[in-house]
Amino acid sequence: MRLAVLTSHPIQYQAPIFRALAQRCDLTVFFAHSATSADQAAAGFGVTFNWDVDLLAGYKHVFLRNVATPPGLDRFSGCDTPEIGSRLREGNFDALLVAGWHLKTFIQALAAAKRIGLPALVRGDSQLETPRSFWKRGVKTVAYPVFLRLFDAALYVGERSRAYWEHYGYPRQRMFFSPHCVDNDWFAARATKEARAALRDRLGVGEEAKVILFAGKLVPFKRPLDVIDAAGLMRRDGLSVEVMVAGSGALADEMTSAAAAAAGVPLHHLGFCNQTEMPAAYAASDVLALPSDGRETWGLVANEALAAGRPIVLSDAVGSAPDLASDARVGRVFPVGNVEALAEALADVIGSPPSAATIAAKSARYSIGAAVDGIMDAAASVRSRGRMVAL
Repeated sequence: MRLAVLTSHPIQYQAPIFRALAQRCDLTVFFAHSATSADQAAAGFGVTFNWDVDLLAGYKHVFLRNVATPPGLDRFSGCDTPEIGSRLREGNFDALLVAGWHLKTFIQALAAAKRIGLPALVRGDSQLETPRSFWKRGVKTVAYPVFLRLFDAALYVGERSRAYWEHYGYPRQRMFFSPHCVDNDWFAARATKEARAALRDRLGVGEEAKVILFAGKLVPFKRPLDVIDAAGLMRRDGLSVEVMVAGSGALADEMTSAAAAAAGVPLHHLGFCNQTEMPAAYAASDVLALPSDGRETWGLVANEALAAGRPIVLSDAVGSAPDLASDARVGRVFPVGNVEALAEALADVIGSPPSAATIAAKSARYSIGAAVDGIMDAAASVRSRGRMVAL
Protein backbone atom coordinates (compact mmCIF):
# COMPACT_ATOMS: atom_id res chain seq x y z
CA MET A 1 0.00 0.00 0.00
CA ARG A 2 1.39 3.36 -1.11
CA LEU A 3 -0.36 6.09 0.84
CA ALA A 4 -0.05 9.84 0.36
CA VAL A 5 -1.06 12.15 3.21
CA LEU A 6 -1.56 15.89 2.82
CA THR A 7 -1.71 18.07 5.91
CA SER A 8 -1.20 21.74 6.61
CA HIS A 9 2.10 21.72 8.55
CA PRO A 10 4.01 19.57 11.05
CA ILE A 11 1.74 19.12 14.10
CA GLN A 12 2.83 17.53 17.36
CA TYR A 13 -0.27 15.32 17.53
CA GLN A 14 0.05 14.01 13.97
CA ALA A 15 3.72 13.05 13.98
CA PRO A 16 3.27 9.88 16.11
CA ILE A 17 0.47 8.73 13.80
CA PHE A 18 2.67 9.24 10.75
CA ARG A 19 5.51 7.28 12.33
CA ALA A 20 3.17 4.40 13.13
CA LEU A 21 1.63 4.52 9.63
CA ALA A 22 5.09 4.33 8.08
CA GLN A 23 5.50 0.96 9.79
CA ARG A 24 2.36 -0.35 8.07
CA CYS A 25 2.59 1.07 4.54
CA ASP A 26 4.75 2.99 2.08
CA LEU A 27 3.91 6.46 3.35
CA THR A 28 4.71 9.93 2.03
CA VAL A 29 3.47 12.96 3.94
CA PHE A 30 3.12 16.26 2.09
CA PHE A 31 3.14 19.49 4.10
CA ALA A 32 1.57 22.62 2.63
CA HIS A 33 3.32 25.06 4.93
CA SER A 34 6.39 25.31 7.13
CA ALA A 35 5.09 27.03 10.25
CA THR A 36 7.32 29.65 11.85
CA SER A 37 7.57 30.58 15.50
CA ALA A 38 5.56 33.69 14.63
CA ASP A 39 2.79 31.48 13.21
CA GLN A 40 2.57 29.72 16.58
CA ALA A 41 2.16 33.04 18.37
CA ALA A 42 -0.53 34.12 15.90
CA ALA A 43 -2.41 30.86 16.56
CA GLY A 44 -3.14 32.05 20.09
CA PHE A 45 -0.22 30.73 22.13
CA GLY A 46 0.84 34.29 22.88
CA VAL A 47 4.57 33.56 22.55
CA THR A 48 6.90 32.67 19.71
CA PHE A 49 8.34 29.17 19.95
CA ASN A 50 9.24 25.98 18.14
CA TRP A 51 8.21 22.55 19.39
CA ASP A 52 10.91 20.80 21.40
CA VAL A 53 10.15 17.34 20.01
CA ASP A 54 11.08 16.04 16.56
CA LEU A 55 8.00 16.22 14.33
CA LEU A 56 9.65 14.96 11.14
CA ALA A 57 11.61 11.84 12.08
CA GLY A 58 10.44 8.35 11.20
CA TYR A 59 8.53 8.90 7.95
CA LYS A 60 9.06 10.24 4.45
CA HIS A 61 7.90 13.81 4.03
CA VAL A 62 7.94 16.62 1.47
CA PHE A 63 7.35 20.33 1.98
CA LEU A 64 5.35 21.64 -0.97
CA ARG A 65 5.96 25.11 -2.39
CA ASN A 66 3.32 27.39 -0.92
CA VAL A 67 2.67 30.18 -3.42
CA ALA A 68 0.14 32.03 -1.25
CA THR A 69 0.84 35.72 -0.63
CA PRO A 70 1.31 35.82 2.24
CA PRO A 71 1.43 32.14 3.25
CA GLY A 72 -0.32 31.19 6.46
CA LEU A 73 -2.65 28.85 8.31
CA ASP A 74 -5.34 31.32 9.35
CA ARG A 75 -7.35 31.49 6.12
CA PHE A 76 -8.45 29.25 3.24
CA SER A 77 -6.08 30.80 0.68
CA GLY A 78 -3.04 30.73 2.99
CA CYS A 79 -1.95 27.30 1.76
CA ASP A 80 -1.86 27.29 -2.04
CA THR A 81 0.18 24.40 -3.48
CA PRO A 82 -0.44 23.87 -7.22
CA GLU A 83 2.30 21.23 -7.44
CA ILE A 84 0.32 18.71 -5.38
CA GLY A 85 -1.35 17.49 -8.56
CA SER A 86 1.91 16.53 -10.25
CA ARG A 87 3.22 15.02 -7.01
CA LEU A 88 0.21 12.73 -6.82
CA ARG A 89 0.45 11.76 -10.50
CA GLU A 90 4.13 10.89 -10.20
CA GLY A 91 3.84 9.04 -6.89
CA ASN A 92 1.86 6.02 -8.10
CA PHE A 93 -0.11 6.07 -4.85
CA ASP A 94 -2.96 3.73 -3.96
CA ALA A 95 -4.84 6.33 -1.91
CA LEU A 96 -4.68 9.92 -0.67
CA LEU A 97 -5.58 11.07 2.84
CA VAL A 98 -6.27 14.77 3.45
CA ALA A 99 -6.75 16.45 6.84
CA GLY A 100 -9.93 18.32 5.97
CA TRP A 101 -11.12 20.76 3.34
CA HIS A 102 -10.68 24.11 5.10
CA LEU A 103 -7.53 25.07 3.15
CA LYS A 104 -7.08 25.57 -0.58
CA THR A 105 -4.36 22.91 -0.70
CA PHE A 106 -6.86 20.23 0.32
CA ILE A 107 -9.28 21.18 -2.44
CA GLN A 108 -6.40 21.22 -4.93
CA ALA A 109 -5.43 17.71 -3.86
CA LEU A 110 -9.01 16.42 -3.97
CA ALA A 111 -9.50 17.82 -7.47
CA ALA A 112 -6.22 16.28 -8.64
CA ALA A 113 -7.14 12.92 -7.13
CA LYS A 114 -10.44 12.93 -8.98
CA ARG A 115 -8.72 13.74 -12.27
CA ILE A 116 -6.30 10.80 -12.01
CA GLY A 117 -8.69 8.32 -10.40
CA LEU A 118 -6.92 8.24 -7.04
CA PRO A 119 -9.19 7.34 -4.09
CA ALA A 120 -9.41 10.19 -1.57
CA LEU A 121 -9.87 9.77 2.18
CA VAL A 122 -10.48 12.53 4.69
CA ARG A 123 -9.92 12.70 8.45
CA GLY A 124 -11.00 15.65 10.55
CA ASP A 125 -13.02 16.69 13.59
CA SER A 126 -15.84 18.79 12.14
CA GLN A 127 -18.96 18.69 14.30
CA LEU A 128 -22.45 20.13 14.13
CA GLU A 129 -22.14 21.95 17.48
CA THR A 130 -19.49 24.36 16.19
CA PRO A 131 -21.03 27.87 16.14
CA ARG A 132 -21.98 28.90 12.59
CA SER A 133 -24.03 31.67 11.07
CA PHE A 134 -27.52 30.94 9.77
CA TRP A 135 -26.48 31.40 6.16
CA LYS A 136 -23.51 29.05 6.48
CA ARG A 137 -25.76 26.36 7.90
CA GLY A 138 -28.17 26.89 5.02
CA VAL A 139 -25.46 26.62 2.37
CA LYS A 140 -24.02 23.49 3.94
CA THR A 141 -27.44 21.85 4.17
CA VAL A 142 -27.72 22.12 0.40
CA ALA A 143 -24.12 21.64 -0.70
CA TYR A 144 -22.54 19.21 1.73
CA PRO A 145 -24.55 16.08 0.95
CA VAL A 146 -23.10 16.34 -2.55
CA PHE A 147 -19.65 17.73 -1.75
CA LEU A 148 -18.75 15.28 1.00
CA ARG A 149 -19.43 12.30 -1.26
CA LEU A 150 -16.42 13.35 -3.33
CA PHE A 151 -14.40 11.66 -0.60
CA ASP A 152 -14.24 7.91 -1.08
CA ALA A 153 -14.00 7.28 2.67
CA ALA A 154 -14.47 9.37 5.80
CA LEU A 155 -12.45 8.77 8.96
CA TYR A 156 -14.41 9.97 11.98
CA VAL A 157 -12.46 10.77 15.14
CA GLY A 158 -15.28 10.47 17.67
CA GLU A 159 -19.03 10.42 18.25
CA ARG A 160 -19.70 14.00 17.20
CA SER A 161 -17.54 13.56 14.11
CA ARG A 162 -19.58 10.46 13.19
CA ALA A 163 -22.84 12.34 13.76
CA TYR A 164 -21.59 15.11 11.45
CA TRP A 165 -21.12 12.71 8.55
CA GLU A 166 -24.42 10.98 9.20
CA HIS A 167 -26.22 14.33 9.32
CA TYR A 168 -25.17 15.06 5.75
CA GLY A 169 -26.19 11.61 4.54
CA TYR A 170 -22.73 10.17 3.99
CA PRO A 171 -22.88 6.38 3.39
CA ARG A 172 -22.18 4.52 6.63
CA GLN A 173 -20.30 1.74 4.87
CA ARG A 174 -17.71 4.31 3.80
CA MET A 175 -17.09 5.59 7.36
CA PHE A 176 -14.22 4.32 9.53
CA PHE A 177 -13.29 5.03 13.14
CA SER A 178 -9.85 6.61 13.47
CA PRO A 179 -9.92 8.29 16.87
CA HIS A 180 -8.26 11.49 17.91
CA CYS A 181 -5.32 10.41 20.02
CA VAL A 182 -1.94 11.22 21.51
CA ASP A 183 1.10 9.07 22.11
CA ASN A 184 -0.23 7.47 25.29
CA ASP A 185 2.97 5.59 26.07
CA TRP A 186 5.08 8.74 25.74
CA PHE A 187 2.98 10.67 28.26
CA ALA A 188 2.61 7.74 30.65
CA ALA A 189 6.36 7.15 30.77
CA ARG A 190 7.03 10.79 31.73
CA ALA A 191 4.13 11.58 34.08
CA THR A 192 5.82 9.92 37.02
CA LYS A 193 5.66 10.29 40.79
CA GLU A 194 9.10 11.86 40.62
CA ALA A 195 7.94 14.43 38.07
CA ARG A 196 4.93 15.21 40.28
CA ALA A 197 7.06 15.71 43.37
CA ALA A 198 9.66 17.84 41.57
CA LEU A 199 7.17 20.28 40.04
CA ARG A 200 5.13 20.58 43.23
CA ASP A 201 8.28 21.24 45.19
CA ARG A 202 9.31 23.97 42.74
CA LEU A 203 5.87 25.60 43.00
CA GLY A 204 5.61 25.22 46.76
CA VAL A 205 2.56 22.96 46.52
CA GLY A 206 2.14 20.44 49.34
CA GLU A 207 1.64 16.78 48.57
CA GLU A 208 -1.82 16.82 50.15
CA ALA A 209 -3.02 19.82 48.14
CA LYS A 210 -5.60 19.22 45.43
CA VAL A 211 -4.62 20.86 42.17
CA ILE A 212 -6.89 21.62 39.21
CA LEU A 213 -5.04 21.95 35.91
CA PHE A 214 -6.04 24.13 32.99
CA ALA A 215 -3.89 23.37 29.93
CA GLY A 216 -4.18 25.34 26.72
CA LYS A 217 -4.21 28.75 25.13
CA LEU A 218 -5.59 31.48 27.36
CA VAL A 219 -8.19 32.68 24.88
CA PRO A 220 -11.90 33.44 25.39
CA PHE A 221 -13.44 30.38 23.75
CA LYS A 222 -11.55 28.06 26.12
CA ARG A 223 -13.12 29.89 29.09
CA PRO A 224 -10.14 29.55 31.48
CA LEU A 225 -11.67 32.11 33.86
CA ASP A 226 -14.42 29.58 34.61
CA VAL A 227 -11.81 27.38 36.28
CA ILE A 228 -10.77 30.23 38.59
CA ASP A 229 -14.39 30.99 39.46
CA ALA A 230 -15.17 27.32 40.12
CA ALA A 231 -12.13 26.98 42.37
CA GLY A 232 -13.29 30.04 44.28
CA LEU A 233 -16.67 28.42 44.90
CA MET A 234 -14.99 25.22 46.04
CA ARG A 235 -12.77 27.08 48.50
CA ARG A 236 -15.77 28.96 49.91
CA ASP A 237 -17.34 25.54 50.50
CA GLY A 238 -14.30 24.48 52.49
CA LEU A 239 -12.41 22.54 49.80
CA SER A 240 -8.75 23.53 49.74
CA VAL A 241 -8.00 23.51 46.01
CA GLU A 242 -5.37 25.27 43.96
CA VAL A 243 -5.17 26.02 40.23
CA MET A 244 -2.27 25.33 37.90
CA VAL A 245 -2.21 26.87 34.42
CA ALA A 246 -0.07 25.45 31.63
CA GLY A 247 -0.51 27.94 28.84
CA SER A 248 -0.20 31.51 27.69
CA GLY A 249 -2.40 33.98 25.90
CA ALA A 250 -4.42 37.16 26.08
CA LEU A 251 -6.26 36.27 29.31
CA ALA A 252 -3.17 35.62 31.47
CA ASP A 253 -3.32 38.86 33.44
CA GLU A 254 -7.08 38.63 33.84
CA MET A 255 -6.72 35.14 35.32
CA THR A 256 -4.24 36.44 37.87
CA SER A 257 -6.63 39.21 38.91
CA ALA A 258 -9.58 36.82 39.05
CA ALA A 259 -7.66 34.37 41.24
CA ALA A 260 -6.88 37.09 43.74
CA ALA A 261 -10.52 38.18 43.81
CA ALA A 262 -12.11 34.70 43.92
CA ALA A 263 -11.59 33.82 47.58
CA GLY A 264 -7.84 34.09 47.15
CA VAL A 265 -7.43 31.08 44.87
CA PRO A 266 -3.75 29.97 44.82
CA LEU A 267 -2.72 30.23 41.18
CA HIS A 268 0.43 28.61 39.80
CA HIS A 269 1.03 30.02 36.34
CA LEU A 270 3.54 27.92 34.43
CA GLY A 271 3.28 30.00 31.26
CA PHE A 272 3.65 28.36 27.89
CA CYS A 273 4.77 24.74 28.30
CA ASN A 274 6.45 23.02 25.39
CA GLN A 275 5.67 19.38 24.69
CA THR A 276 8.34 17.87 26.93
CA GLU A 277 7.14 19.98 29.86
CA MET A 278 3.52 18.84 29.74
CA PRO A 279 3.80 15.37 31.35
CA ALA A 280 5.09 16.92 34.59
CA ALA A 281 2.18 19.38 34.62
CA TYR A 282 -0.32 16.52 34.37
CA ALA A 283 1.57 14.49 36.97
CA ALA A 284 1.53 17.39 39.43
CA SER A 285 -2.22 17.89 39.09
CA ASP A 286 -5.21 15.92 40.36
CA VAL A 287 -7.72 16.70 37.61
CA LEU A 288 -7.83 18.49 34.24
CA ALA A 289 -10.60 21.04 33.64
CA LEU A 290 -11.52 22.02 30.08
CA PRO A 291 -14.54 24.37 30.08
CA SER A 292 -14.38 25.44 26.40
CA ASP A 293 -17.34 26.33 24.19
CA GLY A 294 -18.25 24.60 20.92
CA ARG A 295 -15.19 25.91 19.09
CA GLU A 296 -13.21 23.23 20.94
CA THR A 297 -13.86 20.59 18.31
CA TRP A 298 -12.03 17.92 20.33
CA GLY A 299 -9.57 19.01 23.05
CA LEU A 300 -6.54 16.72 22.87
CA VAL A 301 -5.34 17.90 26.27
CA ALA A 302 -8.03 15.58 27.61
CA ASN A 303 -6.33 12.64 25.88
CA GLU A 304 -3.00 13.79 27.29
CA ALA A 305 -4.39 13.97 30.81
CA LEU A 306 -5.82 10.46 30.57
CA ALA A 307 -2.55 9.13 29.16
CA ALA A 308 -0.84 10.67 32.19
CA GLY A 309 -3.34 8.95 34.50
CA ARG A 310 -5.42 11.99 35.43
CA PRO A 311 -9.23 12.30 35.39
CA ILE A 312 -10.94 14.98 33.34
CA VAL A 313 -13.85 17.41 33.66
CA LEU A 314 -15.14 18.71 30.31
CA SER A 315 -17.91 21.05 29.30
CA ASP A 316 -20.66 19.46 27.24
CA ALA A 317 -19.61 21.67 24.31
CA VAL A 318 -16.11 20.14 24.09
CA GLY A 319 -15.96 17.81 21.10
CA SER A 320 -14.46 14.88 22.98
CA ALA A 321 -16.98 14.98 25.85
CA PRO A 322 -19.27 12.21 24.52
CA ASP A 323 -16.29 9.91 23.92
CA LEU A 324 -14.08 10.52 26.91
CA ALA A 325 -16.21 11.70 29.83
CA SER A 326 -19.96 11.26 29.27
CA ASP A 327 -20.05 7.82 30.91
CA ALA A 328 -18.58 9.33 34.12
CA ARG A 329 -15.98 6.58 34.37
CA VAL A 330 -12.88 8.79 34.08
CA GLY A 331 -14.40 12.20 34.65
CA ARG A 332 -17.50 14.34 34.40
CA VAL A 333 -19.35 16.52 31.89
CA PHE A 334 -21.04 19.80 32.88
CA PRO A 335 -23.09 22.41 30.98
CA VAL A 336 -20.81 24.93 29.33
CA GLY A 337 -20.75 28.25 31.18
CA ASN A 338 -22.29 26.82 34.37
CA VAL A 339 -19.57 27.56 36.92
CA GLU A 340 -21.54 26.03 39.79
CA ALA A 341 -21.87 22.74 37.88
CA LEU A 342 -18.16 22.86 37.03
CA ALA A 343 -17.31 23.26 40.71
CA GLU A 344 -19.58 20.34 41.64
CA ALA A 345 -18.05 18.12 38.95
CA LEU A 346 -14.51 18.95 40.06
CA ALA A 347 -15.34 18.30 43.71
CA ASP A 348 -16.94 14.98 42.77
CA VAL A 349 -13.90 13.78 40.81
CA ILE A 350 -11.41 14.97 43.41
CA GLY A 351 -13.40 13.31 46.17
CA SER A 352 -13.88 10.01 44.31
CA PRO A 353 -11.15 9.71 41.66
CA PRO A 354 -11.30 6.85 39.16
CA SER A 355 -8.78 4.05 39.43
CA ALA A 356 -5.61 4.04 37.35
CA ALA A 357 -6.84 0.90 35.56
CA THR A 358 -10.13 2.57 34.59
CA ILE A 359 -8.32 5.60 33.18
CA ALA A 360 -5.85 3.39 31.29
CA ALA A 361 -8.68 1.38 29.73
CA LYS A 362 -10.40 4.52 28.42
CA SER A 363 -7.12 5.95 27.15
CA ALA A 364 -6.29 2.74 25.28
CA ARG A 365 -9.39 3.00 23.09
CA TYR A 366 -8.15 6.37 21.82
CA SER A 367 -4.64 5.31 20.86
CA ILE A 368 -2.20 5.70 17.99
CA GLY A 369 -2.76 2.06 17.10
CA ALA A 370 -6.52 2.51 16.87
CA ALA A 371 -6.13 5.59 14.68
CA VAL A 372 -3.75 3.81 12.33
CA ASP A 373 -6.00 0.74 12.15
CA GLY A 374 -8.85 2.95 10.97
CA ILE A 375 -6.73 4.62 8.31
CA MET A 376 -5.42 1.31 6.99
CA ASP A 377 -8.92 -0.22 6.92
CA ALA A 378 -10.26 2.76 4.99
CA ALA A 379 -7.36 2.71 2.52
CA ALA A 380 -7.78 -1.03 1.93
CA SER A 381 -11.51 -0.54 1.42
CA VAL A 382 -11.20 2.16 -1.23
CA ARG A 383 -8.46 0.26 -3.06
CA SER A 384 -10.59 -2.89 -3.09
CA ARG A 385 -13.63 -0.92 -4.22
CA GLY A 386 -11.61 0.64 -7.04
CA ARG A 387 -10.49 -2.75 -8.28
CA MET A 388 -14.07 -4.01 -8.31
CA VAL A 389 -15.18 -0.99 -10.35
CA ALA A 390 -12.33 -1.58 -12.79
CA LEU A 391 -13.38 -5.18 -13.26
